[in-house]
Amino acid sequence: MGLVARAEGAYLGLALGDALGATVEFMTPREIRAAFAAEGGVHREIRGGGWLKLRAGHVTDDTTMALALGEAILADGGAVNATSCARAFDAWMRAKPVDIGNTVRRNLLAFRKTGDPKAPRSEHDAGNGAAMRLLPVALATFGRSEAGVIAAVRAQAHVTHNNPASDAACEFLALTVQDALRGTSLRDIYRGRIQPLLAAHPAFRFRPRRRENPSGWIVETLQAVLQSLLDTDSFEDCLIDVVNRGGDADTTGAIAGMLAGALYGPEALPDRWLRALEPTVGTACRRQARALLVA
Repeated sequence: MGLVARAEGAYLGLALGDALGATVEFMTPREIRAAFAAEGGVHREIRGGGWLKLRAGHVTDDTTMALALGEAILADGGAVNATSCARAFDAWMRAKPVDIGNTVRRNLLAFRKTGDPKAPRSEHDAGNGAAMRLLPVALATFGRSEAGVIAAVRAQAHVTHNNPASDAACEFLALTVQDALRGTSLRDIYRGRIQPLLAAHPAFRFRPRRRENPSGWIVETLQAVLQSLLDTDSFEDCLIDVVNRGGDADTTGAIAGMLAGALYGPEALPDRWLRALEPTVGTACRRQARALLVA
């Protein structure tokens, strides 16, 4: 499987996980089982709805922020410039997105006032908003040194989330996506990325308790994503598992989708989900995936 194919799988996986999870965002697992009792208690299809009342196949801020970031990176010839990222996010917010996190809104409003693209360091900004959108950085920095990847990851993340836990998760995710793009097996990713993350940052440990109803806190988000990734053996099963945990399901779905999409490739993405995805979103994801790799 080629690099470009895996990159497209990752970007489409992000959008599919976002669209699938949005239907059950902020629901508990028990509420999901009750709502989908006629389907065996499991949410399996991209159907829209949810608290945002989306049309089937539409996505949330997870995907639209990633696409805004990708356009900024492409406009800068592949460079990840903090000011360009901040301006792109600000323009995205001015366009009145369907949803926006409180931390993102607060720090983008601060950027408008000060022009400083770096939010102040804060122990309270450990949300998952920087992690959900970072895929364009992982693609644009593919092949660069690990230090270069980390610097680029922090440049975009610190526009809204300047926090050690957020940094650790974002750096891990970008480097892990790149490993998957190279064709690294899940077993080797566990040994080479997941185990070192848990050793350096014990808060992210995710066993033995099953993480259900994960909040927007990056620690709970990543715990749910890693459990689903390791406890399944296909793209579809991974995403169904993670979104049926409820909570911040569009974001756990998006992050799991980018990892599983890179790992399993585009052929593993269910055709029925791809057909349900809003066509302009699918086209944009494919185009950016190809363009960012050569930017």
